[in-house]
Amino acid sequence: MRMLHPQQGRGLTEPEPAGSRAPPREHRPLPDTARGIPALSAADVLPALGSSASGLTADAAHERRAAYGPNELPAPHRRPAWRQLAAQFTDLFAIILLVASGVTFLAYLLEEPREPGTVQLAAAIACVVLLNAAIGFAQEYSAERTAQTLQAMVPHRCRVLRDGRPGELPVQDLVPGDVVMLEAGDTVPADCRLVEAHDLTVDNAAITGESEPVPRTAEADPAAEAPQARNCVYMGTDVITGMTRAVVFATGQHTEFGRIYRLTAAAPWQKTPLQREVAWMARRVAVTALAVGLLLFAIRLPTGQSTVSSFVFALGVMVALVPEGLPATLSVSLALGVRRMARHQALVKKLVAVEALGSTTVVCTDKTGTLTQAEMTVVRIWARDQDHTVTGVGFEPSGEVSDPEPVRELLRSAALCSDARLLPPADGARWRVLGDTTEGALLVAAAKAGLNMEAEEAAAPRTAEHPFDSVRRLMSTVHEEGGTRRMRVKGAPLEVLDRCTRVDAEPDPVELTDSKRARITAVADRMAAQGLRVLAIAEREAPHLSGDRDQHERDLTLLGLAGMMDPPREEARAAVDACRRAGIRIVMVTGDHPLTAEAVARRVGIVRTVRPTVVTGAELDGLDDVGLDRMVADPGELLLCRVSPEHKMRVVTAFQRRGEVVAVTGDGANDAPALKHADIGVAMGASGTDVAREAAEMVLLDDSFGSIAVAVRLGRAVYQNIRKFLVYLFSHNIGELVPILAATFTGFPLVPITAVQILAIDLGSDVLPALALGAEPPESDVMDRPPRPRRERLFSMAVVRRILFLGGIQALGVCAVFFWHVGTSGIPFADFTADDPVYREAITLVQAGIVISQFFNALAVRTERESVFRAGLLSNPRLIAAGLFGIALMAAISYVPLLQSIFHTAPLSAGDWALLTAVGVLPLAADEVRKMRLRTRHAPRPEGDVR
Repeated sequence: MRMLHPQQGRGLTEPEPAGSRAPPREHRPLPDTARGIPALSAADVLPALGSSASGLTADAAHERRAAYGPNELPAPHRRPAWRQLAAQFTDLFAIILLVASGVTFLAYLLEEPREPGTVQLAAAIACVVLLNAAIGFAQEYSAERTAQTLQAMVPHRCRVLRDGRPGELPVQDLVPGDVVMLEAGDTVPADCRLVEAHDLTVDNAAITGESEPVPRTAEADPAAEAPQARNCVYMGTDVITGMTRAVVFATGQHTEFGRIYRLTAAAPWQKTPLQREVAWMARRVAVTALAVGLLLFAIRLPTGQSTVSSFVFALGVMVALVPEGLPATLSVSLALGVRRMARHQALVKKLVAVEALGSTTVVCTDKTGTLTQAEMTVVRIWARDQDHTVTGVGFEPSGEVSDPEPVRELLRSAALCSDARLLPPADGARWRVLGDTTEGALLVAAAKAGLNMEAEEAAAPRTAEHPFDSVRRLMSTVHEEGGTRRMRVKGAPLEVLDRCTRVDAEPDPVELTDSKRARITAVADRMAAQGLRVLAIAEREAPHLSGDRDQHERDLTLLGLAGMMDPPREEARAAVDACRRAGIRIVMVTGDHPLTAEAVARRVGIVRTVRPTVVTGAELDGLDDVGLDRMVADPGELLLCRVSPEHKMRVVTAFQRRGEVVAVTGDGANDAPALKHADIGVAMGASGTDVAREAAEMVLLDDSFGSIAVAVRLGRAVYQNIRKFLVYLFSHNIGELVPILAATFTGFPLVPITAVQILAIDLGSDVLPALALGAEPPESDVMDRPPRPRRERLFSMAVVRRILFLGGIQALGVCAVFFWHVGTSGIPFADFTADDPVYREAITLVQAGIVISQFFNALAVRTERESVFRAGLLSNPRLIAAGLFGIALMAAISYVPLLQSIFHTAPLSAGDWALLTAVGVLPLAADEVRKMRLRTRHAPRPEGDVR
């Protein structure tokens, strides 16, 4: 907000200190009169709101401040850090392990004599939960701190009339009835009804999504409703040109902006597909582990084992089935995806959102700033019956006008008849326009034609002007040029043509006949049909100006037409094509006019057919949910135009009812409810509003739709890699469980592998290789596949079969090694004790066998069909290093005395390691045979083969 000189605020009563005021009463809704504000005349508005031309008195303002509360929105709700940390312990895996740790410690207290190994197990399980919680909290806490606050959208101070004196107040102290003064560059601090308006245009993008400034007038508008009322301006929007005096009729949460805020707050966060899948998987793993543990407890109890020892045994089985390292592995793998996306200008605020984009089936995208540059650009000029193209995009004056000589006078007139200013880059920013972006586009085009507008303005100083208004739809200025005066006019083609009697030609202007007028109108219509915003530019000599402005703007000479557009981003079309190949449907949802939306959609490839389905917000209002569901079910091209926040919410919900995974892009406050309600909300970082960034899970730092396509590719890779390390993690659980079951049913009195050893494998040897699998780059054809079905499980039958295949081979190998070792010792099963050296060697062999098998298993799961040797055995060096680290840790557990006492292990011989390597390589060899059979089965048949 523009600051005032201190003397301008003299005499204005400053707000009292908070402590000196009476406690505010419950905030009342606005008076009923406020609902009919647009229909009132400017003279009737002030009395209706209990105000006057001199504003409120200080006492009245104080009373209303107490009644209506401050003019601000509540700060976005954020969970405190301790709640975020506590939430990490509500994961089902964490609950299972915490219960297991507590019950194990209780068993330690009850058993006689007390075994140190039992309390070590309890402590180890608790440490696992703490480690997982620390990793998950650190990742989410750091990501969520990137969110911006909503309050930054609202200006801090504004100019107000109180007691008849102008001054400046914090916007929080505005109340209904206050008279505020606004001009170009100001941000509107509350919802206001205009009392006076001079050449006023407002950027309503934050509320309605419209990309072009809209004119505003103080005249009554009986048929209008917010936010389309032409005599109202709304909190959070920006004044582009002109000045106004307006009276506040709504503040804080009662504003249009506040309505959107409440709509956003009411929209529930949607769980991502991955969150639902992990929750589904966790429940089933938990039930399975509990059922198997209880079954084995019931089997061992009648055999004469003590209750405590039977429980510890059953607990070991449960721990073997629960993938303790999965939460940490999942969090860090998603974090790797976050960092990859950040390198491509996509900032992810929530880890699970990384994968959600990979499963997206529908993208509802806005237009301005995402698919387009958000910078109006003149691309075509018609003058002297010829077309001239203009190259270059945006506000940077680089490019050229084809054959510029015939259009220089047209561009000179258009630039002179403008109030905008073109500002060069400063502090690393790009070229920008101060004022109306349409006028800025004309200034840029003039520079491309070789005109120096500073020199031109000095040579032709402005002496008079008739500002643009929404009724006449044109603007005119008068300039002193070479001893005479000339009028320059620009505006809507039909309005300007009606005032023209001649048209520029070579060498002199000629009469504007009806046939010429019809041809020029056809040219303007053709340009408009191409999605261009068309302005006509004209001039006349004005040696003597008398009478009203309609008389001044007569007998004009038409210089030509200028067509401009908000150009599509260069990368947008390629990104749209990539999404199409990936089977993702793209729906444009915008506040712009249908013709403009369709033109942009065609340029970027969203629309390719002759007649796409174009639906306006008014037409959506006429559809019930059944009709809306039928509309979105049609797979054809769909454009939604002139839509409100409620419309966007309805459309997103309709797609979700069909089972679609919906991503929504947006930059304005009006987009926030849909961003929050979508499966994945994607906000713009450079041009977006704070409320949009707050509601979204992902922020595009470069505002580019191209970054969405890259994020989809990386998200799909994350899902593929998650399935890889799930196969890796769960297959060794079978290798841990089967030996325990085999010992139970063969009557062996001890477990072949202890719970502490299982934890050492799950955390010490498995996590790093799983993370390395999570860092595998996307496969080359990942964007040529359709999105995975929403109902597809992480644990699909194909995944389960592969887990059983690889895990079964591991289990058979370690069972054979264990029973071979105890069987060749000559000791009867019943005589084995926990301290027996042969038993300690046997359980060490089992642990080492699983670790070595997992090393080769990690190589096997890297590919589904392709041979790992063809993919490159050493092409993932992180995986090799992680596997060797696990083997080294296993060697330390076998040989270091301190670790031997903790894990109850014994040293292995070189022959033992050779045997385990031979057994461990079996999963890789078997999987290579499986892949070869798959490749043979799906290989293309030779021509003529009719098998």
